[in-house]
Amino acid sequence: MPFSDPHHPLWKPENLRRAIHAAGVALWSWNVTNDHFTMDEQAFTLWGLAKRGDVKFEDLSAHIHPADRDRVRAAFTATRGIVGAYEIDFRIMVADEIRWISARGLGDDAALHEGQMFGVFLDVTGRKQAEEGNELLAGEMSHRVKNLLAIAVGLTNITSQSTTTAKEMATELTGRLSALGRAHDLVRPLPGSQGHAALLGDLLSVLLSPYEDLGAFKGRIRVAVPRMGVGEAAATALSLIFHELATNSLKYGALSVDTGILDLSGTTDDDDVTLTWTERGGPKVEPPNGAEGYGSKLLNRSVTGQLGGTITYDWSVEGVVVILKLKGERLAK
Repeated sequence: MPFSDPHHPLWKPENLRRAIHAAGVALWSWNVTNDHFTMDEQAFTLWGLAKRGDVKFEDLSAHIHPADRDRVRAAFTATRGIVGAYEIDFRIMVADEIRWISARGLGDDAALHEGQMFGVFLDVTGRKQAEEGNELLAGEMSHRVKNLLAIAVGLTNITSQSTTTAKEMATELTGRLSALGRAHDLVRPLPGSQGHAALLGDLLSVLLSPYEDLGAFKGRIRVAVPRMGVGEAAATALSLIFHELATNSLKYGALSVDTGILDLSGTTDDDDVTLTWTERGGPKVEPPNGAEGYGSKLLNRSVTGQLGGTITYDWSVEGVVVILKLKGERLAK
Protein backbone atom coordinates (compact mmCIF):
# COMPACT_ATOMS: atom_id res chain seq x y z
CA MET A 1 0.00 0.00 0.00
CA PRO A 2 1.66 3.31 -1.08
CA PHE A 3 2.08 6.20 1.39
CA SER A 4 -0.17 8.34 -0.80
CA ASP A 5 -3.11 6.05 -0.04
CA PRO A 6 -5.21 7.88 2.61
CA HIS A 7 -6.01 4.51 4.18
CA HIS A 8 -2.31 3.73 4.81
CA PRO A 9 -1.67 3.04 8.55
CA LEU A 10 0.82 5.93 8.61
CA TRP A 11 -2.00 8.45 8.28
CA LYS A 12 -3.94 7.23 11.25
CA PRO A 13 -3.89 10.02 13.89
CA GLU A 14 -2.51 7.76 16.61
CA ASN A 15 0.35 6.60 14.34
CA LEU A 16 1.17 10.15 13.31
CA ARG A 17 1.37 11.12 16.98
CA ARG A 18 3.69 8.17 17.64
CA ALA A 19 5.98 9.20 14.76
CA ILE A 20 6.05 12.84 15.90
CA HIS A 21 6.80 11.82 19.50
CA ALA A 22 9.57 9.45 18.36
CA ALA A 23 11.19 12.29 16.41
CA GLY A 24 11.14 14.57 19.46
CA VAL A 25 8.96 17.08 17.64
CA ALA A 26 6.66 19.34 19.69
CA LEU A 27 3.69 20.98 17.92
CA TRP A 28 2.34 24.50 18.38
CA SER A 29 -0.05 26.93 16.80
CA TRP A 30 -0.05 30.70 17.31
CA ASN A 31 -3.13 32.86 17.06
CA VAL A 32 -1.63 36.04 15.63
CA THR A 33 -4.70 38.07 16.64
CA ASN A 34 -4.84 37.43 20.39
CA ASP A 35 -1.25 36.12 20.84
CA HIS A 36 -2.44 32.78 22.25
CA PHE A 37 -0.43 29.60 21.80
CA THR A 38 -1.82 26.08 21.62
CA MET A 39 0.73 23.34 22.24
CA ASP A 40 0.77 19.56 22.45
CA GLU A 41 1.87 17.64 25.52
CA GLN A 42 5.44 17.26 24.27
CA ALA A 43 5.78 21.04 23.92
CA PHE A 44 4.66 21.59 27.51
CA THR A 45 7.21 19.00 28.65
CA LEU A 46 9.93 20.64 26.58
CA TRP A 47 9.23 24.05 28.14
CA GLY A 48 8.86 22.56 31.63
CA LEU A 49 5.31 23.88 31.96
CA ALA A 50 2.18 22.33 33.42
CA LYS A 51 -0.29 21.53 30.66
CA ARG A 52 -3.10 24.04 30.31
CA GLY A 53 -5.30 25.43 27.57
CA ASP A 54 -4.55 29.15 27.75
CA VAL A 55 -0.92 30.04 26.96
CA LYS A 56 0.15 33.47 25.74
CA PHE A 57 3.45 34.44 24.20
CA GLU A 58 4.39 36.30 27.39
CA ASP A 59 3.91 33.08 29.39
CA LEU A 60 6.54 31.43 27.23
CA SER A 61 8.67 34.57 27.14
CA ALA A 62 9.10 34.40 30.91
CA HIS A 63 11.02 31.13 30.38
CA ILE A 64 13.20 32.41 27.53
CA HIS A 65 16.76 33.30 28.48
CA PRO A 66 16.89 37.07 29.18
CA ALA A 67 19.63 37.53 26.59
CA ASP A 68 17.38 36.03 23.88
CA ARG A 69 13.95 37.34 24.94
CA ASP A 70 13.74 40.53 22.87
CA ARG A 71 15.29 38.84 19.85
CA VAL A 72 12.74 36.02 19.93
CA ARG A 73 9.79 38.40 20.25
CA ALA A 74 11.05 40.46 17.31
CA ALA A 75 11.73 37.30 15.28
CA PHE A 76 8.25 35.85 15.85
CA THR A 77 6.64 39.16 14.87
CA ALA A 78 8.80 39.31 11.75
CA THR A 79 7.75 35.83 10.63
CA ARG A 80 4.49 37.27 9.30
CA GLY A 81 6.53 39.06 6.66
CA ILE A 82 8.71 36.05 5.75
CA VAL A 83 7.78 34.07 2.67
CA GLY A 84 8.55 30.40 3.14
CA ALA A 85 10.17 28.46 5.96
CA TYR A 86 11.89 30.06 8.91
CA GLU A 87 13.89 28.82 11.90
CA ILE A 88 14.61 30.61 15.19
CA ASP A 89 17.06 29.16 17.71
CA PHE A 90 17.01 30.41 21.30
CA ARG A 91 17.64 29.37 24.90
CA ILE A 92 15.03 28.62 27.54
CA MET A 93 15.44 28.04 31.26
CA VAL A 94 13.86 24.98 32.86
CA ALA A 95 14.64 25.06 36.59
CA ASP A 96 18.46 25.20 36.71
CA GLU A 97 18.86 23.78 33.20
CA ILE A 98 19.38 25.80 30.03
CA ARG A 99 17.97 24.24 26.87
CA TRP A 100 18.29 25.30 23.26
CA ILE A 101 15.01 25.34 21.33
CA SER A 102 14.52 25.62 17.59
CA ALA A 103 11.15 27.06 16.53
CA ARG A 104 10.30 26.26 12.91
CA GLY A 105 7.36 27.08 10.71
CA LEU A 106 6.08 28.82 7.57
CA GLY A 107 5.94 32.60 7.48
CA ASP A 108 3.79 35.09 5.54
CA ASP A 109 0.16 35.80 6.28
CA ALA A 110 -0.74 33.74 3.24
CA ALA A 111 0.31 30.68 5.25
CA LEU A 112 -2.19 31.45 8.00
CA HIS A 113 -5.18 29.17 8.43
CA GLU A 114 -8.12 30.75 10.21
CA GLY A 115 -5.78 33.24 11.83
CA GLN A 116 -3.43 30.51 13.10
CA MET A 117 0.26 30.06 12.30
CA PHE A 118 1.58 26.54 12.78
CA GLY A 119 5.01 25.18 13.55
CA VAL A 120 7.17 22.90 15.67
CA PHE A 121 9.60 23.14 18.57
CA LEU A 122 12.73 20.97 18.55
CA ASP A 123 15.20 20.45 21.40
CA VAL A 124 18.57 21.23 19.76
CA THR A 125 20.57 21.47 23.01
CA GLY A 126 22.96 18.69 22.01
CA ARG A 127 23.75 20.27 18.65
CA LYS A 128 24.27 23.73 20.15
CA GLN A 129 26.56 22.38 22.87
CA ALA A 130 28.59 20.58 20.21
CA GLU A 131 28.84 23.79 18.17
CA GLU A 132 29.94 25.76 21.22
CA GLY A 133 32.49 23.05 22.03
CA ASN A 134 33.87 23.20 18.50
CA GLU A 135 34.14 27.00 18.69
CA LEU A 136 35.97 26.79 22.01
CA LEU A 137 38.29 24.12 20.61
CA ALA A 138 39.03 26.19 17.51
CA GLY A 139 39.79 29.22 19.67
CA GLU A 140 41.99 27.19 22.00
CA MET A 141 43.89 25.65 19.08
CA SER A 142 44.42 29.10 17.56
CA HIS A 143 45.69 30.36 20.91
CA ARG A 144 48.08 27.42 21.27
CA VAL A 145 49.46 27.82 17.76
CA LYS A 146 50.09 31.54 18.30
CA ASN A 147 51.83 30.82 21.60
CA LEU A 148 54.01 28.10 20.08
CA LEU A 149 54.96 30.36 17.16
CA ALA A 150 55.89 33.14 19.57
CA ILE A 151 58.02 30.71 21.60
CA ALA A 152 59.68 29.37 18.45
CA VAL A 153 60.60 32.91 17.36
CA GLY A 154 62.02 33.67 20.81
CA LEU A 155 64.02 30.46 20.88
CA THR A 156 65.41 31.19 17.42
CA ASN A 157 66.59 34.61 18.53
CA ILE A 158 68.16 33.27 21.73
CA THR A 159 69.84 30.33 19.99
CA SER A 160 71.23 32.52 17.21
CA GLN A 161 73.04 34.63 19.81
CA SER A 162 74.35 31.69 21.86
CA THR A 163 75.89 29.72 18.97
CA THR A 164 78.66 30.46 16.49
CA THR A 165 77.93 28.18 13.52
CA ALA A 166 74.82 27.34 11.54
CA LYS A 167 75.22 23.64 12.35
CA GLU A 168 75.48 24.32 16.08
CA MET A 169 72.45 26.61 15.94
CA ALA A 170 70.42 24.00 14.04
CA THR A 171 71.32 21.31 16.58
CA GLU A 172 70.44 23.39 19.65
CA LEU A 173 67.30 24.90 18.14
CA THR A 174 66.06 21.49 16.98
CA GLY A 175 66.61 20.09 20.47
CA ARG A 176 64.69 22.92 22.12
CA LEU A 177 61.81 22.68 19.67
CA SER A 178 61.72 18.89 20.06
CA ALA A 179 61.45 19.33 23.82
CA LEU A 180 58.48 21.60 23.25
CA GLY A 181 56.96 18.99 20.97
CA ARG A 182 57.32 16.22 23.55
CA ALA A 183 55.67 18.41 26.18
CA HIS A 184 52.89 19.38 23.77
CA ASP A 185 52.14 15.71 23.08
CA LEU A 186 51.39 15.23 26.77
CA VAL A 187 48.84 18.04 26.98
CA ARG A 188 45.44 16.55 27.81
CA PRO A 189 42.61 17.08 30.30
CA LEU A 190 43.07 15.47 33.69
CA PRO A 191 40.30 14.50 36.13
CA GLY A 192 39.53 16.25 39.37
CA SER A 193 41.93 18.92 40.57
CA GLN A 194 45.10 17.41 39.12
CA GLY A 195 45.73 20.21 36.65
CA HIS A 196 44.81 20.65 33.03
CA ALA A 197 47.63 19.32 30.87
CA ALA A 198 49.91 16.53 32.11
CA LEU A 199 51.13 14.80 35.24
CA LEU A 200 54.41 16.33 36.40
CA GLY A 201 56.21 12.99 36.66
CA ASP A 202 55.09 11.91 33.17
CA LEU A 203 56.21 15.21 31.67
CA LEU A 204 59.67 15.12 33.24
CA SER A 205 60.22 11.43 32.39
CA VAL A 206 59.36 12.03 28.73
CA LEU A 207 61.60 15.09 28.53
CA LEU A 208 64.58 13.22 29.99
CA SER A 209 64.05 9.86 28.28
CA PRO A 210 66.34 10.64 25.29
CA TYR A 211 69.31 11.00 27.66
CA GLU A 212 68.69 7.68 29.41
CA ASP A 213 70.15 5.75 26.46
CA LEU A 214 73.38 7.74 26.34
CA GLY A 215 75.03 6.03 29.32
CA ALA A 216 76.72 2.71 29.93
CA PHE A 217 73.84 1.37 32.00
CA LYS A 218 70.11 1.76 32.43
CA GLY A 219 68.69 3.68 35.35
CA ARG A 220 71.19 6.54 35.23
CA ILE A 221 68.29 9.01 35.38
CA ARG A 222 65.87 8.85 38.32
CA VAL A 223 62.70 10.94 38.54
CA ALA A 224 60.78 10.95 41.84
CA VAL A 225 58.38 13.88 42.16
CA PRO A 226 54.97 14.39 43.81
CA ARG A 227 51.94 13.23 41.84
CA MET A 228 50.41 16.46 40.60
CA GLY A 229 49.11 17.95 37.40
CA VAL A 230 50.50 20.90 35.49
CA GLY A 231 48.77 23.23 33.07
CA GLU A 232 49.64 23.89 29.45
CA ALA A 233 51.63 27.07 30.10
CA ALA A 234 53.57 25.42 32.92
CA ALA A 235 54.24 22.33 30.77
CA THR A 236 55.76 24.57 28.11
CA ALA A 237 57.93 26.40 30.62
CA LEU A 238 59.08 23.19 32.34
CA SER A 239 59.97 21.60 29.02
CA LEU A 240 62.28 24.51 28.22
CA ILE A 241 63.81 24.56 31.71
CA PHE A 242 64.66 20.87 31.88
CA HIS A 243 65.77 20.64 28.28
CA GLU A 244 68.23 23.45 29.03
CA LEU A 245 69.49 21.72 32.18
CA ALA A 246 69.82 18.41 30.34
CA THR A 247 71.66 20.07 27.46
CA ASN A 248 74.14 21.68 29.85
CA SER A 249 74.63 18.36 31.64
CA LEU A 250 75.22 16.62 28.33
CA LYS A 251 77.86 19.19 27.41
CA TYR A 252 79.64 19.67 30.72
CA GLY A 253 78.10 17.60 33.51
CA ALA A 254 77.08 14.11 34.58
CA LEU A 255 75.37 13.21 31.30
CA SER A 256 78.62 13.92 29.39
CA VAL A 257 80.15 10.66 30.67
CA ASP A 258 78.84 7.10 30.59
CA THR A 259 78.91 6.67 34.34
CA GLY A 260 77.18 9.95 35.25
CA ILE A 261 73.95 9.84 37.26
CA LEU A 262 71.11 12.36 37.38
CA ASP A 263 68.56 12.47 40.20
CA LEU A 264 65.48 14.69 39.92
CA SER A 265 63.40 14.74 43.09
CA GLY A 266 60.58 16.89 44.40
CA THR A 267 58.75 17.90 47.56
CA THR A 268 55.73 20.05 48.35
CA ASP A 269 55.26 22.54 51.18
CA ASP A 270 51.84 24.18 51.33
CA ASP A 271 51.40 25.67 47.86
CA ASP A 272 55.10 25.63 46.92
CA VAL A 273 56.88 22.89 45.00
CA THR A 274 60.62 22.29 45.23
CA LEU A 275 62.38 20.35 42.48
CA THR A 276 66.01 19.35 43.03
CA TRP A 277 68.26 18.46 40.08
CA THR A 278 71.33 16.57 41.36
CA GLU A 279 74.23 15.39 39.16
CA ARG A 280 76.80 12.89 40.34
CA GLY A 281 79.59 10.87 38.72
CA GLY A 282 80.49 13.47 36.11
CA PRO A 283 83.56 15.63 35.62
CA LYS A 284 84.51 18.28 38.17
CA VAL A 285 82.35 21.34 37.68
CA GLU A 286 83.05 24.98 38.39
CA PRO A 287 80.71 27.96 38.47
CA PRO A 288 80.58 29.84 35.19
CA ASN A 289 82.73 32.93 34.82
CA GLY A 290 81.73 36.13 33.12
CA ALA A 291 78.37 37.40 32.00
CA GLU A 292 75.26 35.25 32.15
CA GLY A 293 74.74 33.20 28.99
CA TYR A 294 71.57 33.09 26.94
CA GLY A 295 70.73 29.62 28.21
CA SER A 296 70.87 30.92 31.78
CA LYS A 297 68.72 33.89 30.79
CA LEU A 298 66.19 31.49 29.32
CA LEU A 299 66.16 29.45 32.53
CA ASN A 300 65.73 32.49 34.76
CA ARG A 301 63.04 33.98 32.56
CA SER A 302 61.05 30.74 32.55
CA VAL A 303 61.42 30.07 36.29
CA THR A 304 60.78 33.58 37.60
CA GLY A 305 58.54 35.00 34.90
CA GLN A 306 56.28 32.10 33.98
CA LEU A 307 56.35 29.97 37.14
CA GLY A 308 56.83 32.68 39.78
CA GLY A 309 59.72 30.82 41.39
CA THR A 310 63.45 30.94 42.04
CA ILE A 311 66.45 28.96 40.82
CA THR A 312 69.69 28.46 42.76
CA TYR A 313 72.88 26.52 41.99
CA ASP A 314 75.30 24.62 44.22
CA TRP A 315 78.54 24.11 42.27
CA SER A 316 79.96 21.30 44.41
CA VAL A 317 82.94 19.25 43.20
CA GLU A 318 80.79 16.11 43.14
CA GLY A 319 78.40 17.67 40.64
CA VAL A 320 76.05 20.58 40.26
CA VAL A 321 72.82 20.76 42.27
CA VAL A 322 70.05 22.97 40.92
CA ILE A 323 67.12 23.83 43.18
CA LEU A 324 63.88 25.14 41.70
CA LYS A 325 61.25 26.56 44.04
CA LEU A 326 57.98 27.04 42.15
CA LYS A 327 54.52 28.32 42.97
CA GLY A 328 51.96 25.51 42.91
CA GLU A 329 49.23 27.80 41.58
CA ARG A 330 51.43 28.69 38.60
CA LEU A 331 52.07 25.04 37.82
CA ALA A 332 48.34 24.47 37.37
CA LYS A 333 48.07 27.11 34.64
